[in-house]
Amino acid sequence: MNFSRNFFFTTLIGLSTLTLYSCKTKKFAAKPEPAPISRPTPPIEEKKPQPAPEKVVETPAPVEKPNFNLDNIQFEFNSFVLKTSSFPILDKAVAEMKKAPDTKFVLNGHSSAEGTPEHNLSLSIDRANAVKSYFVNAGLNASIFTIVGHGEKEPISSNATEEGRMLNRRTEIKVQN
Repeated sequence: MNFSRNFFFTTLIGLSTLTLYSCKTKKFAAKPEPAPISRPTPPIEEKKPQPAPEKVVETPAPVEKPNFNLDNIQFEFNSFVLKTSSFPILDKAVAEMKKAPDTKFVLNGHSSAEGTPEHNLSLSIDRANAVKSYFVNAGLNASIFTIVGHGEKEPISSNATEEGRMLNRRTEIKVQN
């Protein structure tokens, strides 16, 4: 019975505390939310159908036509060793030839009149082959070149002076027809 009495009093005290506590707390009344501000709706624009975009036909950039009007390639005396002054000409020739990889060329070797005609013919062929080797080493296809040796038969200057003989020691590049 002692247990029932303790339980009764404990429950009574708990309920009275809960009642007192709940009476002392303030109850906040919910404030009404302000009415939304009504903004005038903008006029609805009728969307006109957009014209279809014009098809842009991309034209490839015009390919620059190769310039095969090159200076003659010069050589040392009695040799098929290229003069260093010929390297820029050869490099330009390579760049132009790469623009037209299917074009075929004739490399015409020449010599001055010093030496025998047989030696000069052989030297002119070696000079044309030296130019071909330069081109092949620069990445061009060997099959696009034809070698022709002219020896001393087609001078472009007089063989009477050293300046003239220097001009005659050459290889000319021509487009094959």
